[in-house]
Amino acid sequence: MQSVSASLLSTVAIRNMNEFLKAAISEAKAGLKERGIPIGSVIVHEGRIIGRGHNKRIQKGSVVLHAEMDALENAGRQPSSIYKNCVLYTTLSPCPMCTGAILLYGIPKVVIGENQTYTGAETLLIQNGVEIIVINDGECIEMMEDFIKTNPDLWNEDIGV
Repeated sequence: MQSVSASLLSTVAIRNMNEFLKAAISEAKAGLKERGIPIGSVIVHEGRIIGRGHNKRIQKGSVVLHAEMDALENAGRQPSSIYKNCVLYTTLSPCPMCTGAILLYGIPKVVIGENQTYTGAETLLIQNGVEIIVINDGECIEMMEDFIKTNPDLWNEDIGV
């Protein structure tokens, strides 16, 4: 009986993970539609999205508005007790800047859509006790590969190359 419950729990967890990754992908597509960089993120607290965002560096002329930063901004001011019980979903491995924000706010878990086109500061997250799950979702990979191929200068600017 116990293994059946664990199996059901795993199925529910996977379904929720897919739902939240899809929301992050939707954000990435919104950024692409705005002629920006297709990276999206959502912040989930107790099974509910409290912040969502996408990379808006191009659209807003910003040096810091990566998807994770936009999702944090859109989550609004929250007590640390909220962030310490959140999961951040992002379509791409977080860069060092976004990793710093994840660590600053004590977000304990990050689900990464893909890290094939860019591997951010995952080691730093792990070294600081953050659980990371890398999905390597085909849609996330294809979206970034296409963008990088057609917009290499924008991509290099985004990652500081």
